[in-house]
Amino acid sequence: MALSRTDALSHLQSAGRYALELEAVSRHFGALVALADINLAVEAGERRAVLGSNGAGKTTLFNAITGDFPPTTGRVRLFGEDVTDLPAHERVRRGLRRTYQISQLFDGLSVVDNIYLACRGVSRGRFSLRRPRRDDSAMASAENLLGAVHLDAVRDTPVANLSYGQQRQLEIALALAGAPRLILFDEPAAGLSPTERTELVEILQSLPEHISYIIIEHDMDVALRVAERVTMMHNGRVFKEGTPAEIEADAEVQELYLGQRDG
Repeated sequence: MALSRTDALSHLQSAGRYALELEAVSRHFGALVALADINLAVEAGERRAVLGSNGAGKTTLFNAITGDFPPTTGRVRLFGEDVTDLPAHERVRRGLRRTYQISQLFDGLSVVDNIYLACRGVSRGRFSLRRPRRDDSAMASAENLLGAVHLDAVRDTPVANLSYGQQRQLEIALALAGAPRLILFDEPAAGLSPTERTELVEILQSLPEHISYIIIEHDMDVALRVAERVTMMHNGRVFKEGTPAEIEADAEVQELYLGQRDG
């Protein structure tokens, strides 16, 4: 019998399982302090939003987590394992995935071929030059991911012919390839129409319950709808943390980020 989301998360958390732990993480670029003493803990299965204005340190935070720009000081743990000194590809092998603000897709290939290559790339047979068989498990996974991100209708369409919103949906499918346990979404709603944003919210809300994710987003409405907890950043530091309701009602958040002043 399958566990409910509440029971599954309770089981993981009672075992002391965290998807991500940052301990006093800082990142310096010469004299510039991009991140300063960040402490953050994301529980297994949790959906977290990281918000803040431009220059708050959000993307640098992602780079520190993925290993693209490792911390100058501090420790990074994924599911209890210290990965601070591991390269980015080793963190991927441990279940970490990421999307980027700028699309990184094969424009000349079809939607399903892009997803297939992502699935093949994390499989044991990724270096084989043989054409896929009909029962290829990577192709079966690709077909499943097409439905998960609402792209069945354009499966054979070249990526270059997709709308911008569909390309962002495809990026989510690529992040889901393999067996991700923690996904970092870097502004997935940027540039989307209201209709596309609604579909994005539906996709994120329907992701498998065991997958943790952190979303950086300027659209606070999207972020607050898909997150269980919110971390606000300012000048490279954690400014506030709380539930979406607490963050939305916080007077300092409203003044700093929403421009709403009393009186």
